[in-house]
Amino acid sequence: MNSSISIKNLALSFGAVDVLKDLNLEVHDGEFLVLLGSSGCGKSTLLNCIAGLLEVNDGQIHIKGKNVTWEEPKDRGIGMVFQSYALYPQMTVKGNLSFGLKNAGINKKNIEERIQHAANILQIEPLLKRKPAHLSGGQRQRVAIGRALVRDVDVFLFDEPLSNLDAKLRADLRVEIKRLHKRLQNTMVYVTHDQVEAMTLASRIAVMRSGSIVQLDEPHNIYNKPVNRFVAEFIGSPSMNFIEGTLATGSSPVISVDNLSIPLLNYPFDGDGQGADGRRILLGIRPEHLVTGAALSEVPWTTTVEVDVVETMGSDTLIWTSFAGRDFRFRVDGQSRLNAGDQIEIGFDPANICVFDADTELRL
Repeated sequence: MNSSISIKNLALSFGAVDVLKDLNLEVHDGEFLVLLGSSGCGKSTLLNCIAGLLEVNDGQIHIKGKNVTWEEPKDRGIGMVFQSYALYPQMTVKGNLSFGLKNAGINKKNIEERIQHAANILQIEPLLKRKPAHLSGGQRQRVAIGRALVRDVDVFLFDEPLSNLDAKLRADLRVEIKRLHKRLQNTMVYVTHDQVEAMTLASRIAVMRSGSIVQLDEPHNIYNKPVNRFVAEFIGSPSMNFIEGTLATGSSPVISVDNLSIPLLNYPFDGDGQGADGRRILLGIRPEHLVTGAALSEVPWTTTVEVDVVETMGSDTLIWTSFAGRDFRFRVDGQSRLNAGDQIEIGFDPANICVFDADTELRL
């Protein structure tokens, strides 16, 4: 598969602080790659390096096969959408869309065609004569996307474009951006700290931590096969439950937790997991992978817990309880009528859990 963006051994420091560390990344032609991580992990810094807004200390950046490490942003063949919209307040929408094209010496007819094309795709034709002050937040962000779109480039960069919008508008624009990518088939690199945006938009997700990419994979694998505890805990809301225990491998591996033995009959061990007898481990279970009621007959292990807190969320209900001395949460159907103090039997399928080494926190 051809690479649209190729980053090799990239490093960037601010004084004594290493922000990006020997980072390597290949972004495929036409894919939607999301850089996901918490504040300060280096995701926006990486995007700004790709855009040419920051000078790197070491490494190389290639876009469409061309080494652009020291090229000016305007010469990199990218369109960028910022979190703050960055619209010129004194100009109309049409003026904002055409400004960069006029400076680039594009002829008037071509400019009109590009503006009309972008306005049609983003459904902002009725807004072309308005100024930014008379637009809603969602409309301003559409114009910001349109300004990148009229450049007619192969690569689009998005720096948390929806973070200033309310929840409903974020959800609506998220769908529009996904449709835009489906229609254009351009390469898009999108920065966010919002895991819902990442999971719903991405072809692949690069989870970042402390200036490095911890895991790069499709959303399904990021969620179901996290490479370490950090990724497992960062992805998912509410986050994964963790229980410490001891692993006993063999023909029928089990995890010993307090006085309980939990079988791992069909757990898909990776790497050296089968040789980890006696190792301290962390058992990770997502709240939706706990089962109750009739489904208990299909799992190899169950236990009874006491309901502590009930959070009703409409379509489902989140139950808080305690297990092995730790807070533990699981989801049940929204029609369930559980109350604090109730006893409930729960179980899980080992195929749906994660096992991590307690010391390295790597997946076994």
